[in-house]
Amino acid sequence: FQIDYTGIEPSSPCNKCLNVSWDSTPPCTCTINFTLEHSFESNVFMYYGLSNFYQNHRRYVKSRDDSQLNGDNSSLLNPSKECEPYRTNEDKPIAPCGAIANSMFNDTLKLYRIDNDTVTPITLIKKGIAWWTDKNVKFRNPTGDGNNLTALFQGTTKPVNWPKPVYMLDSEPDNNGFINEDFIVWMRTAALPTFRKLYRLIERTNNLQPTLQAGKYSLVITYNYPVYAFDGRKRMILSTISWMGGKNPFLGIAYITVGSICFFLGVVLLIIHHKYGNRNTSADIPN
Repeated sequence: FQIDYTGIEPSSPCNKCLNVSWDSTPPCTCTINFTLEHSFESNVFMYYGLSNFYQNHRRYVKSRDDSQLNGDNSSLLNPSKECEPYRTNEDKPIAPCGAIANSMFNDTLKLYRIDNDTVTPITLIKKGIAWWTDKNVKFRNPTGDGNNLTALFQGTTKPVNWPKPVYMLDSEPDNNGFINEDFIVWMRTAALPTFRKLYRLIERTNNLQPTLQAGKYSLVITYNYPVYAFDGRKRMILSTISWMGGKNPFLGIAYITVGSICFFLGVVLLIIHHKYGNRNTSADIPN
């Protein structure tokens, strides 16, 4: 199930937020009501999806400093030149540097169930959305005396488009700074211009009831991320997985396409072989 909340259509509740900027104060909020026709029985995964956003651009993909993201103190204050033009700002090194971090998705999505006149918030889990290897190996906070991230990031500045520095991404110490899972998920770049990234988890708490019952819901969006300028689209996606994994038609389409091409070439080569392969290639050699 997915909802496009870009706000292109004049009738959309998010149309008023269409021309929002990175630093809009106060942030624009909109609410979209919808109905689930069928229940979601198992754990539910909430994704945000973006279209016409080319995270696979060569310069964009290289615009990061993996040593800085791994907690190296020297790289923290002297980022890689690959991060230009998002390497420094006002003579201070940017942490995290680079175009990928600077363009981090920062909409806030909240989900509510509407039962008659009762509005019940759905618990959205923000931990466990990143790959284990990313969370525990590739991304590390700087090291130093104590665990005060404000002190550890002293001498750096936030990315240009961020409303707050990296050490204020979350109030929980194990999900703050470079190890913030929303940040880690964004930093794993997508291969195609239309993609989705895991945003939250909705866990099943009662085996006798579905995780999300069929009925009326509302999606409350804090609209911070501008996409209209580059003809982008934004959407919220609710999905479950089976023993075979999630629903993703890309591999199936790719296999069918490649298989069809191979079959066609096989038929062509068979016809060529039958038509020209039986010619007598022997030649009489004169004495």
